[in-house]
Amino acid sequence: MKEIWRSRYINQLIARRENGMIKVITGIRRCGKSYILFNLYKKYLLSTGVSDDQIIAISLDDERNRRLRDVNALYDYLIAVTKDEEKMFYIFLDEIQFAITSEEMKSGDIRLYGVLNGLLRHHNVDVYVTGSNSKFLSTDVLTEFRGRGDEVRIYPLSFEEFMSAYDGDKYSGFNEYSMYGGLPLIPSLKSDEQKSQYLKNLFDATYKQDIVERYKLRGDVVLDTLIDVLASSIGSLTNATKLANTFVSNGIKTNKNTIASYIDYFQDAFIVSKAKRYDIKGKKYIGSPFKFYFTDIGLRNARLNFRQQEQTHILENIIYNELLMRGFNVDVGIIEYRKMAEGNKSIKRKSEVDFVCNKGGKRYYIQSAFAIPDRDKMEQEQAPFDHIDDSFKKIIVLGQPTPIWRNEKGSLIINILDFLLNSNSMDF
Repeated sequence: MKEIWRSRYINQLIARRENGMIKVITGIRRCGKSYILFNLYKKYLLSTGVSDDQIIAISLDDERNRRLRDVNALYDYLIAVTKDEEKMFYIFLDEIQFAITSEEMKSGDIRLYGVLNGLLRHHNVDVYVTGSNSKFLSTDVLTEFRGRGDEVRIYPLSFEEFMSAYDGDKYSGFNEYSMYGGLPLIPSLKSDEQKSQYLKNLFDATYKQDIVERYKLRGDVVLDTLIDVLASSIGSLTNATKLANTFVSNGIKTNKNTIASYIDYFQDAFIVSKAKRYDIKGKKYIGSPFKFYFTDIGLRNARLNFRQQEQTHILENIIYNELLMRGFNVDVGIIEYRKMAEGNKSIKRKSEVDFVCNKGGKRYYIQSAFAIPDRDKMEQEQAPFDHIDDSFKKIIVLGQPTPIWRNEKGSLIINILDFLLNSNSMDF
């Protein structure tokens, strides 16, 4: 398989090199964190004149390194191999959560943080760690690092990255990507059977099993059912109370607190992401309900045995993930407006913008639509934009081929392939 040079993340690591902070590389398991750090970034360092013995790479999920999961042994080892103060050493610690016990996770008294902070006192070390659980990056953890923790979030392959390794045209490539997602191993698997089996096994044996073991949930029917419900309803508004009521009405005993906790577990494992609702005119968050999207659409499809292939929802999920990869904070936009009704009465209405995307001083409003076959559909997709009274860019992303153009209201109309294959497409 052709090597995928994941420049978006390599450039982020290069920009953080020797900045006196702990580079914390996070993301769902099997998204390529280890490869990016141990292979691609290491290759970059070697190209700048760093020698191989200056790079200390330890995979803590490897049984051969079991003894180093003890933080005292880990610290002693690192001090021993970096004692030459005339050299700069680059320490790579992979899957660092293996050095955190379940008891420490519950109590919040995690000895590993002391080890990492201790390493920062040494002028000749540059520390990089990876983790597959967001608990490792909670506000408390960043406080422990005293402002010296610097996160680099890794995602599965973008469609642009996927196509750099795909042997075929962009149309068949997008069909493949929409079905099997962007986990880095997928492009190297030859048959549909291999891809589907890989994703199913990965979900059950790795992602779900991690949660089951961490929180001792073996045999929990609520966990299994909740995964299926969230997979079936990507892009739909929901909350823990609504879900719990649905479970109870179907004879499954649970409550909103349990559902909320389990959703947190999925988010902690980077399986799903939550999009909040944002009042565009009021400039405030509304709160529950939320929308949930899967970090990798292939995992979502595999969980449902590839049965539910709703093109509209899958398109929306792919756009959401792409926006996160580009570094945007992404919310669901709510816009309130008044409409004249019979008898000249003014009634309050609400409209939804699929995504409100913010990064620094930039903002974009995005609608996702599989197709716009006629003027009525165009007016339907454009309508929420018409009630927004600022000048930020409005974009409609289509799932079907179309030239890039602007409608009579000035909104950019762009097809999904042009949107995904150019990282500057939002500025066309």
